[in-house]
Amino acid sequence: MPNRSTDALFQLVKSLEKSEKRNFKLYVKRNSGNEDLKIVQLFDALDKMDEYDEEQLLKKNKSLSKQQLSNMKAHLYRKVLSSLRLIKDAENIDLQLHEQMDQARILYNKGLYHQSLRVLDRMKEIARQNNQFTYLMQVLFFEKKIEALHITRSMQDRADQLTSESDDTMCRLEMISTLSNLSLQLYSWYIKNGHARNESDAAAVKKFFDQHMPPDIGSVQGFYEKLYLYQSYCWYSFIRQEFLVYYRYAQKWVDLFHKYPNMVRTETAH
Repeated sequence: MPNRSTDALFQLVKSLEKSEKRNFKLYVKRNSGNEDLKIVQLFDALDKMDEYDEEQLLKKNKSLSKQQLSNMKAHLYRKVLSSLRLIKDAENIDLQLHEQMDQARILYNKGLYHQSLRVLDRMKEIARQNNQFTYLMQVLFFEKKIEALHITRSMQDRADQLTSESDDTMCRLEMISTLSNLSLQLYSWYIKNGHARNESDAAAVKKFFDQHMPPDIGSVQGFYEKLYLYQSYCWYSFIRQEFLVYYRYAQKWVDLFHKYPNMVRTETAH
C-alpha cells in the first residue's frame, strides 16, 4: 500500500507533459552528479506505471534498493518541482512576484536600500496589473520598513502616500476575504444540506446569506471582489433552485474574465 508521500510523487510524475518531462531530465543532468542520475531511473520507472506498485518497481529496477527508495523519492519530488519552477516562472505571476520579493530582500540585506525600493516599485506595478493584493500588501509593508530607517531622504509626501496605499489595499483585502468566506460557507451549506427542499430551508439560507453579505456591497469593484460576489450568488441561487438567477450570475462570472483577460492565465481553475 503506497504511503501519502508516494502517492504525491506518483501523481506529480503522471501529471507532467512531454515537454516538462524532457526539461526535468535536462535539468537533472545539468545540475546533478552521477549519483543523482538514479533518480532519472526512478522517474522513468514511475512514468511507465499505470498504478504505483513498489514490489514491481524494485523487481524491474535492480539498481534501486528498498533501503534507498524513501530518500530517493523525496529527492526526486524536490527535483521535479525545481525543474518545473524554472519553466513556469515566465507564465506564473505568483512565482514572478515571489522571485522579485526575494531580490528586494537580498538588496535590503546588503544595505542597498534604494535598489531594493526600485525592485519593490516594479513589483507593485505588476501586482496591481494582476490584482495580486496580498503581494501588494507585502510590498507596502516592506517599503514602510525601509522608509522607517530614515536613510532614503524621500519622506516629504511619502508617508501620506504609503499610508493611503496601505489603507486602500487593506480595505480591498478585507472585502475579498469577506466575500470568499461567504462563497466557501455557502458551498459548505450545500454539502451539508443540499438544495432547499421547502420554504423553511429557503428562508434559512436567505437569512444566512443576508447576514454575511457586506453592507457596502453596492460599491464593490475589482476582479476578486466581483469573482467571489458572483460565486456567492451562484451558490445562493443554486441552493434555492432559482436557476434563472443562477444563470445570470454565472454569465457575470464568465463576463468578468472577458473584462480581465490577463486573469484567465492567473486564475485558470476559476
